[in-house]
Amino acid sequence: MHIRLPVARRRLALTLAALLTLPAAQFVGVPAGAAAETDCARVPWMNHHKSPAQRARALLAASTLDQKLRWLDEQSANNPAQTTFTTARPREVPADQFTPITFTLPAQVACTPTIQYSDAPSAIAGAGAGVTVFPANVSLSASWDTALAREKGVAMGHEAWRKQRNVLLGPGIASGRDPRSGRTSEYLGEDPVLSGLMAAAYSRGVGANPAEPVESVLKHYVANEQEIDRNNSSSNVDPRTLREIYTLPYEIAIDRGDVGGVMCAFNQVNHEWSCGSKLLLDQILKWEIGFDGWTVTDFGGRHGLTDDPPSLRAGLDQELNAWRYWTPMAIKDLISAGTLRVADVDEAAYRIVRAHIAAGLFDVPRIAAPDADISTPASVALAKTLAERGSVLLKNAGGVLPLTSRADKIAVIGPTAANTAATGDIDASSVCLHTAPNIPCSAAAPLDAITARAAPGTVSYADGSDLTAAAATAAAADVAVVFGYYQEGEFADRPNIALDGNGDALVAAVAQANPNTVVVLQTGGPVLMPWIDDVKSVLEVWYAGEQVGPATAALLFGDATPSGKLTHSFPRAEADLPTAGHPDRYPGVFADGSVVRPPGNTDPRQVTYGEGLQVGYRWYAAQDVEPLFPFGHGLSYTSFAYRDLHVDHGRDGVRVRFKLTNTGHRTGTETAQAYVELPASAHEPAKRLLGWQRVTLAPGRSTTVDLRLSAADLADLHLLQHWDGRWTTAKGRYTVTVGGSFDTALTDRFVLR
Repeated sequence: MHIRLPVARRRLALTLAALLTLPAAQFVGVPAGAAAETDCARVPWMNHHKSPAQRARALLAASTLDQKLRWLDEQSANNPAQTTFTTARPREVPADQFTPITFTLPAQVACTPTIQYSDAPSAIAGAGAGVTVFPANVSLSASWDTALAREKGVAMGHEAWRKQRNVLLGPGIASGRDPRSGRTSEYLGEDPVLSGLMAAAYSRGVGANPAEPVESVLKHYVANEQEIDRNNSSSNVDPRTLREIYTLPYEIAIDRGDVGGVMCAFNQVNHEWSCGSKLLLDQILKWEIGFDGWTVTDFGGRHGLTDDPPSLRAGLDQELNAWRYWTPMAIKDLISAGTLRVADVDEAAYRIVRAHIAAGLFDVPRIAAPDADISTPASVALAKTLAERGSVLLKNAGGVLPLTSRADKIAVIGPTAANTAATGDIDASSVCLHTAPNIPCSAAAPLDAITARAAPGTVSYADGSDLTAAAATAAAADVAVVFGYYQEGEFADRPNIALDGNGDALVAAVAQANPNTVVVLQTGGPVLMPWIDDVKSVLEVWYAGEQVGPATAALLFGDATPSGKLTHSFPRAEADLPTAGHPDRYPGVFADGSVVRPPGNTDPRQVTYGEGLQVGYRWYAAQDVEPLFPFGHGLSYTSFAYRDLHVDHGRDGVRVRFKLTNTGHRTGTETAQAYVELPASAHEPAKRLLGWQRVTLAPGRSTTVDLRLSAADLADLHLLQHWDGRWTTAKGRYTVTVGGSFDTALTDRFVLR
């Protein structure tokens, strides 16, 4: 478990000796007149011997109020030469009642960079073709591999830079409250510690190359757990749950990562817009967590300039895209009225400028034109590795997997196995990275890769549109590999977590026809499996990106050994979800108790987080409900045994040691997990993840896993703490368990007095 890293709350200034003498003309976006007259090596905000804070203060000291206000909106902040702007329509204002206003601002001070933001769920959005489409982040989290997360971040940062983007709006963090959420695949699982550490590693990768500086922005802060009425709902959550479940991963990502900004969410939290909440932005993010970067709205996210307090004073720094709720005229009117201060503008502008300088955006000009194709053999290989390590072998009865390379007949069945659409537009590319429809993806199809890997003439295919034909194809083979999928994405939640496209009937028909049926799942999160007892093997590959075919074939034939572990609990039925049977919890209700918005009603939908801390695996443990597959579950083509657990606690932290043995016949990688149950006085619903370590062992080999959690780890990650108005460590007995999933095998204890 990679958590013993220096805290990175404040980024170090970059020293780029080779770039110190760049002429002003190379800074794209510097006004022509200013470029001709200004030596950028001489202006104080370009003095690389000063700290980012000193440089930011120097720039603002040389700025007029209008130039400071420019930083408070993405369009004007990121295009320093642009002087004419037009306001955008607020979401709640009908189009026929909105009149845009066009106004001018002076050009920005000289030697100010052009900046371009990009969404980047797992590929650079809006850049067209020529980018690598990596697996979705749900797959990344299932690798439990922070080094791999950093490697993905490095690749994303490089591709962003070569496509002229120097701020990435990502990674995203949510807590998996309900798997029907349309953006589940974008996020990093249901555990706040795992999610936070993976996001931290990813962000460190994005900002790792000072010669290609790219800044990372976490999103969507916070309790943004559904797409239904995401622009007009209130997530109502108690203070303890808010800290322990929803803001904790942000805190960890900021402490251990390289984060320049945080994007606040569309929704309200406890009846205040996330982008105007003093509790969320000022108290929790900036004071409790200690975040010194900048905050920005989501695209059109509501925030009140005239609320009490105004969003600018509540801790919001920038509005995304065009001026919408903030305009320079309105802000100056409020300053004149005494509602806002120039100091409020200065504070917001300072946080933005300082973060951009610290990230290196002022020191390395954005490239003059984007590369047409930035995908390389190395990035394609990384996409395949990510898909392999993120895939989870859920079941493997009778050793059906791995497939042999001898002349066994293999039936491949299902529309997403091939690149020829069977019905509608569903094919292998449809679930490549479905959460990002504006990212073109041409997937290497599983059917092609399986056919290339198998013995010649042994693979047959049925698209699954005809169940009788699919069953006949399966019956004629020695083993049947059937692909099941569901689609999800931004703007809508799923109605359920069952397979799409009559998938359950297809799997059942194939399983009835062939006793050696393998199911490959392509979903963005948990999925129901009414056929689970009738199939031999189940492999979850998620939305596996452009290399889904080669990665799936490598896993099926054992060229790569599955090592992924679930970061979401898989329920047996939707009735087992913590929100099930509680419409006030999901999708939320209106004043009349209806889950459907009444005609003419514009009030926020009220979503009650009544399950409290019982999110994900905590819910199943507290309610004594057995999931289909628990959090942390994942099989291999070998087996592992745990023994001899010893736990020690002292002033230096907690040390967890145990023996791990590969008891099978193949080399494999096990993610050994440790959990801790707090004393009863803490009133926690269940044990929680304490730490983990990925271990690779040859057959018959053993090793002592030594998981050391320093005092800084315990404090920074709140591993033994609970929220009681402040982070508190309870006295009493702590029970540590160790194993290959939440269903752990070994137990030891220590006492804090």
